[in-house]
Amino acid sequence: MALGYDAMMKRVALLLLVLLSCSPTHAEWYIQSEAIMGTPIHVELWSHSEKLSKTCTRQVMQEMRRIDSLMSPYKPESELAILNAKASQQTIKISPELFKLIERSMHLSELSDGAFDITFASIGYQYDYRKSQKPSDQQIQTQLDRINYLHIILDKKASTVRFAKQGVRIDLGGIAKGYAVDNGIRIIKDCGIKQALISAGGDSRIIGDRKGRPWMTGIRDPRKKDKSILVIPLSDTAVSTSGDYERYFIKDGVRYHHILSPKTGKSVSKTRSVTVLGPDAVTTDGLSTTLFVLGAAKGLALAERLEGIDAVIIDAAGKIHYSSGLMPPSQAKKTNPPASIR
Repeated sequence: MALGYDAMMKRVALLLLVLLSCSPTHAEWYIQSEAIMGTPIHVELWSHSEKLSKTCTRQVMQEMRRIDSLMSPYKPESELAILNAKASQQTIKISPELFKLIERSMHLSELSDGAFDITFASIGYQYDYRKSQKPSDQQIQTQLDRINYLHIILDKKASTVRFAKQGVRIDLGGIAKGYAVDNGIRIIKDCGIKQALISAGGDSRIIGDRKGRPWMTGIRDPRKKDKSILVIPLSDTAVSTSGDYERYFIKDGVRYHHILSPKTGKSVSKTRSVTVLGPDAVTTDGLSTTLFVLGAAKGLALAERLEGIDAVIIDAAGKIHYSSGLMPPSQAKKTNPPASIR
């Protein structure tokens, strides 16, 4: 029996409804940002499930807050703050997690002949960039001998730390955000997500690409906030930038910023910014600070020695220096066999 027009249209509409309900949910980008660890935390990922996106992003933010509560030198109850308060007087047992990151920091100190040194905080805590305050030259000279990573005595078997000199403090700000980003990426991967970006201030890590295209990452002009001097296409990599424009004040024509030379206890003056590309964010985070302190010539020499590492350094005059991996093939050359930073 033939159906009437109205009945036929109702069946067509019902069929379309069934087909739509059975079709897969369209994937889309999910983006969220929060302020944690004293910096913007940004998560961007591609997923077919909004619920999964929200759940995974929430777990990433929770991990960021956990690491901040563990490693912030500004929170009196954090494990790092307690270590700073007591380790000059006694041996302190700490968590394997904190021990491992301190150990990683010291390896970087050895690799760079002390250019990276978490005991910079022994003088660094006296700088207040919001209030434009700095220690006097006399204060720096009196306390400069407290900056030396060799003052950190580790016992791996017992998971203990002791400071060999009174007044020593440590700060993991040059490596902890990269560590947090890597942990966040691990969470994202465990969720089954294959395309994502997590950033914590100047430290980022990317997995996959951006829907068939690379992620375009800009390197900021250190003297012009809204201008990029270079844009790099990236996928499956980590990238960190350290700059003299992040936390600073200018007094009597001098720029005082948060990246201190362990040799002088004062802000490094020969570098404006360093961007490092590498396999993971804890590596690029630590190296961007290291190369900043070393300067263009020594910094690029170290980058060339390390496997999977590339760098862009902007010196005090604004000149841009590239490692060989970012140069045209005709100009690139590595004279030494690569070493591992791990």
